[in-house]
Amino acid sequence: MRPRWRLLAALYPFGAGAMGVNLFFASLIGSWLGWPVLSPTHAAIGGLVIGLPATYAFGCHIVRLMEQAERK
Repeated sequence: MRPRWRLLAALYPFGAGAMGVNLFFASLIGSWLGWPVLSPTHAAIGGLVIGLPATYAFGCHIVRLMEQAERK
């Protein structure tokens, strides 16, 4: 079952923030390989984009857990 829009809207700020932080720290690790470091602004914008599928996947997981809890 797909998650409802209200659940996704509630989870999206956390998903986008987490993905932005992860993207920024991944760029810092990439700097060890000579890759450029993202600015915090670019990482935040990337987090807004990457946060959409991540939030949807986490919302599906939450819905599965709720369905499993209702069956018990």
